[in-house]
Amino acid sequence: MYILGYIDPNSQLPSLLTLPNAYQTILFARNLTRSFGGAVIIPDLSLELKRGEVLGLLGHNGAGKTTTLQMLTGCLTPDSGQIEICGLDLNKTPALAKTHLGYLPETPPLYRELPVETYLSFTAKLRRMDATRISAALKTTLQRCGLESVRKKTISTLSKGYQQRVGIAQAIIHSPDVIILDEPTVGLDPVQIRDIRDLIRELGNTSSVILSTHLLSEVESVCDRVEIMQKGRLIYSDSSLRMQHYDQRLGYVISLRHPPELCELENLAGITSVEKISPTQFRLYHAPGDNPGDMLLDLATQRGWQLEQLTPLHHSLEDVFSKITGDECVSSETQK
Repeated sequence: MYILGYIDPNSQLPSLLTLPNAYQTILFARNLTRSFGGAVIIPDLSLELKRGEVLGLLGHNGAGKTTTLQMLTGCLTPDSGQIEICGLDLNKTPALAKTHLGYLPETPPLYRELPVETYLSFTAKLRRMDATRISAALKTTLQRCGLESVRKKTISTLSKGYQQRVGIAQAIIHSPDVIILDEPTVGLDPVQIRDIRDLIRELGNTSSVILSTHLLSEVESVCDRVEIMQKGRLIYSDSSLRMQHYDQRLGYVISLRHPPELCELENLAGITSVEKISPTQFRLYHAPGDNPGDMLLDLATQRGWQLEQLTPLHHSLEDVFSKITGDECVSSETQK
């Protein structure tokens, strides 16, 4: 069972309030490596998480996402490298560093025979929370996770969406500075996915969050920044907004009932290149300073091409992911 932050109740815990104001990187990992059975899974990985940031970790099955998250949470020891959480070295002071962490693995660590509030009280005690704080923390956590109406119910009787909420609740009951979520919406229906995404966005207001996901729509709706993994390495890092415009080419998709020869389209003023999609449909690319849309409308009328479609090009996140990873075909529902 992954319960982080088991500590000596008499120890003195550092707080983010005591950290220098200039300390904006709340978690960093440097040169992490990890092997299994002689196979190198993570050859050399470094990443940073800023205060108040929601970071999405994206990649195919086998890319190394879960292994990375397990190392960041101290559940798996790296062969080499360094991890610091709120200025604390995870290797040298693991108990103290983990007090700043909340972790939801892909399979939630639930005792399904327990009622919700009993289980959450138990996890709070495992984290050595002061007894005077547990009641208030439980009330706040039940409210934040939308669990008030099921607090007395046995976890095994809950839907998968509510069980996922309980899993998130155990990760945040001690108000950690860093929350790490491994595939938090996997297997949920669309309504449950929407609710969990809303919760993650709310968590980002008070904590820093890392989540792994195989849903590109999740990156677009939840994450501030994206890291893409491939074969145990980070191959891309940027804001989710800039990712959407990665290597974007300007142009139009045009459909013509009576299209001209390809060379005639290629020679049009302002057109830099043309791709033939079908006998009657084409992609026309143009330079950033040009916008030949009105010209195309006029020419289609003048030359009898019989225009059926003229649509500005839109690059989906699936297209962007394919370009970054070098894939020819990517489905947003099969990436992991």
